[in-house]
Amino acid sequence: MARSYAIVGAGAVGLYYGGRLAAAGEDVRFLLRSDYEGIRERGLTVESVDGDFRLAEPQVFREAAEIGPVDVVVVTWKATANGHYEEVIGPLLHEGTCILTLQNGLGNTELLAELFGARRVLGGLCFVCINRLAAGLVKHTGGGMVTLGDYGGEQEALLAELVATFQGAGIATKGVVDLGHAQWVKLVWNVPFNGLCIAEGGIDTEVLLKMENGEAQVRELMHEVLKGAAALGYVIAEETVDAQVARTYPMGTYRPSSMIDYVEGREVEVRGIWEEPLRRAREAGAELPAWEKLLGRIRGRLREPVGE
Repeated sequence: MARSYAIVGAGAVGLYYGGRLAAAGEDVRFLLRSDYEGIRERGLTVESVDGDFRLAEPQVFREAAEIGPVDVVVVTWKATANGHYEEVIGPLLHEGTCILTLQNGLGNTELLAELFGARRVLGGLCFVCINRLAAGLVKHTGGGMVTLGDYGGEQEALLAELVATFQGAGIATKGVVDLGHAQWVKLVWNVPFNGLCIAEGGIDTEVLLKMENGEAQVRELMHEVLKGAAALGYVIAEETVDAQVARTYPMGTYRPSSMIDYVEGREVEVRGIWEEPLRRAREAGAELPAWEKLLGRIRGRLREPVGE
């Protein structure tokens, strides 16, 4: 069946995936703030390794109430904005609306479930190299796989439908039974690369991997993420470390999203990516000294002006 979608937090991720769905003919409505005028006037352009596309007149809105109830709310804003969940998502819901969060880190699905009911909530992880270059211009340089899982355990049929819809829009997508496991797999990359690129003062992945001991630091942190996951019952194969490192080299001068937030003076998703996963792992008995040291370095950088 045809479904309507609201993209909440239409930055790089929301514009890219929402744009792909809209280009495939889906009813997609973008909730925008600063980019509203630019996209309304000039449309949305995506330059992608998987094929460029343009939406001349995407459906754009300033307020959730203007969009009204939809079938699927896709949350793509940074977790630092989660305090606005209730006021923004509430007007988008009807009795059968599901909420799909494509946010980084841990704690997002739990908070959505607490506010709106677990049966509504799906979680997704995006493995993609993507940046917003200007209002209405997104650059996609690699990856794009989306992993979707059912948080509440009551939406198996809908999950399969969304996987098929995303695939039909040209988005590599797979469904998983264990969403928690998938979230920790994403942390294997996010914890070291987003974290070290901030801790080193705002560098890209290529610079990090070329640093003396750069790859060694990445690998040490990745192994600690595996250890933390295992303490919580999520077994992630050791080969994941080699695979994640290997796939990062071809990204070149990629700027992780958290590093961009840091250098541009925006709030960084410290809680969801580093603090909350570390807290859960430590409570489960894991000792993770390199991760704790990294968190301290990140906090130190965030207390200083960029560049010092």
